[in-house]
Amino acid sequence: MAKNLKWQDDYWLLLMQIFLQKPVGMKPTYCREMVSLALELHIPPQVLKDKMKELARLDTPRIERIWETYNNKPQKLARAVRLLREMKGFGQASLFYEGVETNETWEKDWQPVAGNTRLTPVMLILVLDLYFRLTPATMVTETPEVKELSIMLKISTEDIVEVMDIYLHCDPYLNRRDVIMNPLLQPCLTIWQRYGNGDTEELAKLAEDLKAYYL
Repeated sequence: MAKNLKWQDDYWLLLMQIFLQKPVGMKPTYCREMVSLALELHIPPQVLKDKMKELARLDTPRIERIWETYNNKPQKLARAVRLLREMKGFGQASLFYEGVETNETWEKDWQPVAGNTRLTPVMLILVLDLYFRLTPATMVTETPEVKELSIMLKISTEDIVEVMDIYLHCDPYLNRRDVIMNPLLQPCLTIWQRYGNGDTEELAKLAEDLKAYYL
C-alpha cells in the first residue's frame, strides 16, 4: 500500500454506491465490487472495508451530510459517481500519489501470473487451500472438490490439478527430488512461501473470504 496515502472525500460516494447495492449494508471485503474499487483507487480492500464501517456508523459530520444528500436518491448518487469517474486521470496513481513510493503486492495478487493468462495469485491461494484438504491420491480431475473449485474459478480441472502437482514439489514434507520445468513453478513457490508454511486455519479463513469475489 502507498505510504502517506490520503483519503479523498469524493471516495465516500463510491463506497456509498456499493453499500446501497441490494442487499443494502456492509459488503464482504473481497466481493467483486470492493476489489474492483480497490484496484481503481489503488487502496487495499481491507482499508475500504474499514472505511465502509465508518460510512455505516456515520462517524463524522461530513459523512452525515453525504447521507442526507444522497440517501434514497440513487439517480443523484449515480450521476455524482459518474461525474467523478469522468474526471481527467481518475483512478490513476499519478493523480493521487505525489511521488510516494508504492508497494503493489496486493494489486498483483489480482493480476494474471507471468506466462499464464488464466490464473492469478488469488486463484493459486484458493488452490493451495484445497491442496491442504486433499491427499495426493485425490488431487485428480475427478475429485468433487476439484470440480467445484474449477466451476467457481471458471478454469479447467486440469489447471487446478496442474497447480496442485506443482505444490507437491513445493511441499518440504514430501521431499520430492525430481525436477520440473513449468512457468507456474515460481508463482506457486511464491504463494507457498507466503502461506504454505503457516497456519492452515488462517489460510482457510483467507480463502473463504477471497471466494466472495467469485460468487
